[in-house]
Amino acid sequence: MTILITGGAGYIGSHTVVELLSSGFDVVVVDDFSNSSPEVLQRLKRITGRDITFHEGSILDKAFLRQVFKQYTFESVIHFAAFKAVGESVEKPLMYYHNNITGTISLLEVMTEVGVKNIVFSSSATVYGMNNPVPLLEEMPTSATNPYGYTKVMMEQILNDVAHSDPAWSVTNLRYFNPIGAHESALIGEAPNGIPNNLMPYLTQVAVGKREKLSVFGNDYDTPDGTGVRDYIHVVDLAKGHVLAVKNNLAKSGAKVYNLGTGNGYSVLDLVKTFKAENGVEIPYEICPRRAGDIGVCYADAEKAKSELGWVAEKNLADMVRDSWNWQRKNPNGYDKASL
Repeated sequence: MTILITGGAGYIGSHTVVELLSSGFDVVVVDDFSNSSPEVLQRLKRITGRDITFHEGSILDKAFLRQVFKQYTFESVIHFAAFKAVGESVEKPLMYYHNNITGTISLLEVMTEVGVKNIVFSSSATVYGMNNPVPLLEEMPTSATNPYGYTKVMMEQILNDVAHSDPAWSVTNLRYFNPIGAHESALIGEAPNGIPNNLMPYLTQVAVGKREKLSVFGNDYDTPDGTGVRDYIHVVDLAKGHVLAVKNNLAKSGAKVYNLGTGNGYSVLDLVKTFKAENGVEIPYEICPRRAGDIGVCYADAEKAKSELGWVAEKNLADMVRDSWNWQRKNPNGYDKASL
């Protein structure tokens, strides 16, 4: 059973490749390396003992996609390929709308042409916006505060509309909360280009000496220590959720949506303290003003994924910070071949 993975050389995509292969699926990866590295493919081979079937190209290129679909018989697609930096999306909205939304339409049009009507989509908890109470439930209304978030809202809507238009389609939108951690081998992990947009890679770059200190945005939220609370989830748990989503999607048609989170909220300072306790590394930080668009508390209700997919996050915060640091210290420059 063969699965096409768009953006499969990225952070979450690469971990999902490992879990799919270990679960007996065959995979074909498509990536244009706009936010990933060819070295990932070599690392995946070391982890899995398998050559990774790969095609370099963009999902915006329909001729390229047609060629890929002609070569294989795909049972399903997992769609990770998208730009994902909130700040960059504010600076370059047209680039984000074109790549994320037009790219998704391009992929769906080619899938329709060849009769592959099964897709699992990499969505985000950002679609819950700022006005829903926690814990966040799949039935709550969606909204966004930035172009990146709006692309996720719109991509979910497009997929749902496609599913509703044709009962042969099977669509699953997976809403991730805050993925951190890395594979226990330290061969793959999060390697952002430039200044990290997310908390954990920034924190680990401070720990490894690449950055002076961590900026903590706001300490006056209505939380136990005043800093923002998020639902951090280990990327390996997240990847395993995709395997279960694929299996469920193959068994049930229609449009489905699931939160993938632990259901627990941890503050920024909880993360800093746990990192020090587990890894013995001090993280200097400074309190800065709140950022526009940030909310105080965000965590999932993950019961639907548990009851319908049989998925439960297994790793705790200590596992997450330990694996994040193991990856960073062994790969101080990400996928630079000098690492490991």
